[in-house]
Amino acid sequence: MEDLLEFKKKNNNGNRKRKSQSHSNTGNTDRRSNTLTFPLLMAAALSHSHTNTNTHTVVKDCLTKFLSHPIQPHEATCILSLCPLLLRSKSPYIATLTAQFVGAVSLLSFEMNHQVVSDFHTLKALISLIPTSRKAVSMAACDGLLDICSTCLGRQRLLHFSALETLMFAFLEVQGSSILISLSTGDDVNIASLRIGFQKGELPVLLLNAAIILINTCNIEQLRKIPSKLSECFSVSLKEVWREAHKKMINSDILGAGQGMNLYFSNITISDLAESIFRLSINVDQFPALMSSNIVERRIFWSSEDDFKHFILNQWEVLPCVVRRFSSASLEVDEIFTSFMQSLCFKDSFPLVLSSILQDLIFCLPIDSDELDILNFLMEVRNKLGCPLINEQDIRVLRTDNQFKQEVHFFQENSDSCRVKTPHVLCLDDMLKCQEAHNDGYTVALRGMEFRFERVALIVDRLASIFGQPSAGANMYLTPPNSQGLARHYDDHCVFVCQIFGSKQWKIFSQPNGQLPRLYDPCNILNNETIDDTRDCYNFFLNEGDVLYIPRGCPHEACTHYNKQDGSVGFSLHLTLGVEVEPPFEWEGFMHIALFCWKRTQHHSHPSLKSLSGILNVMSTRLLHIVIGLIGNSDPAFRKACLVAAASSQSNTNSWLDQCQRTIFSYLINKISRELRFQEALKSVEAAIERNEDPFQQIKWLGYLNQERESVEGHDWDLDWYVGSTEIKDIFAVYVEYKEMAERVFMDVKSKFCNEVSYDDVTANYKLLHEKYEEVRKQYMNGMLSLHSI
Repeated sequence: MEDLLEFKKKNNNGNRKRKSQSHSNTGNTDRRSNTLTFPLLMAAALSHSHTNTNTHTVVKDCLTKFLSHPIQPHEATCILSLCPLLLRSKSPYIATLTAQFVGAVSLLSFEMNHQVVSDFHTLKALISLIPTSRKAVSMAACDGLLDICSTCLGRQRLLHFSALETLMFAFLEVQGSSILISLSTGDDVNIASLRIGFQKGELPVLLLNAAIILINTCNIEQLRKIPSKLSECFSVSLKEVWREAHKKMINSDILGAGQGMNLYFSNITISDLAESIFRLSINVDQFPALMSSNIVERRIFWSSEDDFKHFILNQWEVLPCVVRRFSSASLEVDEIFTSFMQSLCFKDSFPLVLSSILQDLIFCLPIDSDELDILNFLMEVRNKLGCPLINEQDIRVLRTDNQFKQEVHFFQENSDSCRVKTPHVLCLDDMLKCQEAHNDGYTVALRGMEFRFERVALIVDRLASIFGQPSAGANMYLTPPNSQGLARHYDDHCVFVCQIFGSKQWKIFSQPNGQLPRLYDPCNILNNETIDDTRDCYNFFLNEGDVLYIPRGCPHEACTHYNKQDGSVGFSLHLTLGVEVEPPFEWEGFMHIALFCWKRTQHHSHPSLKSLSGILNVMSTRLLHIVIGLIGNSDPAFRKACLVAAASSQSNTNSWLDQCQRTIFSYLINKISRELRFQEALKSVEAAIERNEDPFQQIKWLGYLNQERESVEGHDWDLDWYVGSTEIKDIFAVYVEYKEMAERVFMDVKSKFCNEVSYDDVTANYKLLHEKYEEVRKQYMNGMLSLHSI
């Protein structure tokens, strides 16, 4: 019911002309009159096949009378049975009035809406009126579909009867050659909620509005069922509208509420349009076979298989190194960055076109690391989708003060303190200021380049496959002459710095404590005083084409510098390709998966949770997860990236990389076997419970493996995994009460796990999880790329 009320409220904001008749209150006489009209309407309908003029008149009069007064549910129910016949009338006026009647009944209540959408013949007849040469009939039918869309059930039924495909075809037929639009604030000043007005016929707007509503209702399977050619053509049309709307939005060309009365203002907002474009691109293959991972590997490492092996075994996540560009490089390899430069309209005067590049970019909303449902993500962010760039999220404009070695941020320095506290959405004036800031010594840093440029997306996609991670990222840094952008810092992910243009001086220090930082852990800015002079320091001067590798956790800084080769001091443009290792894909994550999979094979031999032995067994397995986490906090090997899903490892099960992974697995199992940590794990769980926290929150992602197995096998393999926080508290209390017995059970569980777990069994589940993460991140990348292809 809330769905219906909200739809009614929203629909009242539009200026659709249908059903403009006055619905004033009427007395009992009018209601009796309506009731007495029904037999006449039924008789006329039954004789309608004779195409009698008098019959047409009776039907039109009856329908008009019903639409001119408040419709009563019992009367509506009677007339609905005649609607399939009336909707197929040869009289355009009767078909139009009937479509209006169906729509009006759909808005009466949730129950009446349900009754309408449950009528197969009425829905099919109404949908069949959309692609017709009779404009008034099509508009009335489209209006009726919009009214049916007031409920989730209505939308799903329309999708079931292929209404979406019908609407898309009809819109492509009548849209016309040009699209002129305007934006209006309506009742909401949020940028993504700006309503789109069209300076063209009302029918295309109605068709587009209905199609967008249904597209934004589709699940993944329903999106896949849309014919690919139709989806492609419709996406092109949507992007034409998006292109114009984006320009208006960036230029702040927005009408106030009540302006633009000569426009057709639908209920389509910026975010609605952006979401439809995003959804239609989810299943599109954005990465045709234009580039293999081998080409990226050779370009980044400039090496043979032996050189890559040396890198993995000796430098990966340990030591920085640089790969120099050689003049003998093949054009095929060098081309991977050339096309990106061309997409930027790259010239020596590149900074001069910076503002025009920024105008084509939008806000890339962050996606949670454990998000495995792209449609759930869209539901959460749909009111922000399509916004312009946001300062400090998409873009940073900053420099490092040489005297104090601290970062100065341009927009914070030039804004009042109140504005800094809220997200700063960049307008056209701000984008022009970015260019001015660059001229004043500020570095312009753009995040998420893989979501904005297809060629960069292709590069990071191949880079991720090299290291067996679901995704990788890319940032771009434009630094003016004789300047430093970011202050000295370290990253929570490994980066490959690709020098695109100009040159830059880099200083890199060894990791402070030998422990790799985890993704999303706070990365502190390090001042010079915190760096021990006795620690290793590496200096690299990068020229165009050079690639520098910096392991995660290594403090570093860079500045544009005097070029010794030609004596010039110019700006620098480089990309940093980041390999982010999310928690499930560290070796610690692999060991959690190993324990989870082993436990699942033991499930049927375990007593029920209602018994003491069952409680001790289940809690001991859970406690072993805690122990693995505690060991991972002290042993660097547990934090290293797991390369089980790497392209090289999968290509040959007997390869050196596969053997390397097996060796690491054996080491970690032996480490778990030797370490006790029972008391420490017990205290950790107890402390979390006292804080009303879930002690197993960090491994909640393991639940996906259980869901996936259920969908395949049809039943729950690990019921105890879903034990809630209250039950955990009660179970833990029993576990502590029988502490000595619990410790013996724990040792038995740990011993069996370490002796029985199989590397090959774990890899299958690990890759299953990897594929799901990869799928969702590619869906997100596809969606964001489609919004940037303007």
